[in-house]
Amino acid sequence: MVQVLHGSARTTAAVRRAIQHSQESPQGLATRYSINPKTVAKWRKRPTVLDARMGPAPVSTVLSAEQEAIAVAFRRHTLLALDDCLYALQATIPHLSRSALHRCFQRHGISRLPLNEDGQGPPKKKFKD
Repeated sequence: MVQVLHGSARTTAAVRRAIQHSQESPQGLATRYSINPKTVAKWRKRPTVLDARMGPAPVSTVLSAEQEAIAVAFRRHTLLALDDCLYALQATIPHLSRSALHRCFQRHGISRLPLNEDGQGPPKKKFKD
């Protein structure tokens, strides 16, 4: 089994496990494994030999079932565009994002506005003079 390490990794899981179970001084371990003594101290403090997740914590953008029902009913009733629906629904669902709303509409098969009876989309409007 091959272990995949990120680009900056200088230690493997076996080396990290040896560091955690060793009674040798941090300087001695650092010299033996050609790593920084701070790295030895870091791996001694950690309860596991796996890399910690770096970067921002994942944020859930999932809507609840009732929030999805509100969004779908609003879209079907008003036939507004995605951005218009987003601005109208943000008062009711404050954490709503454009991508979450779009994914919701796609799941329910209403991501595209329905065509008119003549096969065209919504009528084009002219700008104000």
